[in-house]
Amino acid sequence: MINANSLSIFSQFYFDLKNNFKKIYQNSNFYEKKISKTFENSLEYKPSPHLLSSIIKYQNKKYRIEDFAIESIWQNKISTKDYEKLNNFFWFFSLDLKSSKETTRSVIKNWTKENGKYNKDSWEFDLTSKRIIAWLSNHQLTYQDSDKEYRLMFNHMIQKQTNHLLSEIKSSNEFENKLIGCSAIILTGLAYKNEKNYLENGLSILKNIIKSSIDSQGFTKSRNINQLVFYLKYFIIIREWFKESQNVIPEYIDETIFYLGSSYAFIWKNVGADVFFNGNYHSENDNFDQYLKRFGYTFKTNVNELGGYVILKNKKMVLTMDVGSSPSKDFSKDYQYGALSLEIFSNQKKLITNSGYFSNKKHKLNKLCRSTALHSTLIIEDFSSCSSKKVKNNILLKRGLKVSRKNVVFEKNYWKIIGSHDGYLKRFGTIHEREVEFYPEQNKFVGHDKILRKNPNKEIKFDIRFHLNPSAKVMKTQDNKSILIELEDEGWKFNCDDLDINIDNSLYFGNKNSYKDNQNIFISGMNKKNEQIIKWEILKL
Repeated sequence: MINANSLSIFSQFYFDLKNNFKKIYQNSNFYEKKISKTFENSLEYKPSPHLLSSIIKYQNKKYRIEDFAIESIWQNKISTKDYEKLNNFFWFFSLDLKSSKETTRSVIKNWTKENGKYNKDSWEFDLTSKRIIAWLSNHQLTYQDSDKEYRLMFNHMIQKQTNHLLSEIKSSNEFENKLIGCSAIILTGLAYKNEKNYLENGLSILKNIIKSSIDSQGFTKSRNINQLVFYLKYFIIIREWFKESQNVIPEYIDETIFYLGSSYAFIWKNVGADVFFNGNYHSENDNFDQYLKRFGYTFKTNVNELGGYVILKNKKMVLTMDVGSSPSKDFSKDYQYGALSLEIFSNQKKLITNSGYFSNKKHKLNKLCRSTALHSTLIIEDFSSCSSKKVKNNILLKRGLKVSRKNVVFEKNYWKIIGSHDGYLKRFGTIHEREVEFYPEQNKFVGHDKILRKNPNKEIKFDIRFHLNPSAKVMKTQDNKSILIELEDEGWKFNCDDLDINIDNSLYFGNKNSYKDNQNIFISGMNKKNEQIIKWEILKL
């Protein structure tokens, strides 16, 4: 009988063997000949660099092109981060347009001299995709007024790199990288109009990306908010390339932008701030809003539930809750185990929060920030509601959960969200059900967390945590039954009459790849009942 461990070893052996064959093939003359089949077509469509302003972080300090003109810079050993920045050429967008065109072209010639033949580092999929986009979009410096010999070399290298992307894109497991690569292929097809093969292939790949990674409501299947915004940005860029090059925009691109835009309006514009669910942290969406306004995009939505999230709001209060099941393993690389977690905003200030996301996957805090304990929800025996495993550089779901019994009530004087999940069913035989009510006239939230067990054969420890804004100040009352919260000019009172409530220290990952101290209120207790209901209240003073 073959056990799971044997299958895992065999699978790893097969994967390593396949990778070794691939490395040998890509470094062979056969592969070099394959990707070198290019055509002497001239660059016809020259894309405007400002179309990419939604994804480019422009530097206040302009680069001196002369610093990159020497041949030795491509031979020096530098850090991985600097190597990637250098080889993706996105720094071209921060060059002064008064820079020497001749010097800029010499940089490309020097790069080609060192990297004209495929190598796994400088031709890494993401770097190659961005390099194609950067070279073509900065044509005023990289191509304009150049001589015939240089243009032939430039056109050949663009097409050669695009051929490499076409060869690699099916095996790319990162949907973000696949979309960037697809964008680069489409741009090459638009720029070299006689090369319909690039455009047709790029659009075919784009259709597959839409089908495989966006759900029927227009939300990314990962339920990841950052990825949703990323997709919207690139689909708009592709659309603007079609528009500027005077090509007919495919209807499905317009349709996808409409649905992605509606989801963006729901999750961002509806709240006016970032909600920390499933890989999200403080964004720069205000800048993206300006981009959308500048290009004439307006998105609206009137729904209260989308993508597994509920958002209820009035002029002063916002209640958000994650009522979605976990995504499939393939879409879980940034998923956080915070089912039924909630966030509360008062007058645009976040009172109850989740802890945010530490996105650097090489750092131990990336795994920590996924924990259920870092979310404003229930935890049993210090275990998370989902389990994970490490695959290459990503942490993927090993065991997910399903949310059921959803119900949402949204009336002028009464709100309610109900949901339950089975994340603790296999390990503890337990279903967690949460009901949160809000009474707008009283500014009062009332929660009921239910622990439901068919066979409570032993006691289990549970905690319910409510993470607070780092700027909030908290104090326990003398009777130990309430906790007072001060958030700027507002006062709140947290109650739970039947169980112990305390204050604990925790970490807040609201800013990308950084952390700060914050505090959380937690209810703790033991359970050995078929049904236990924990009631809590948050009241504005």
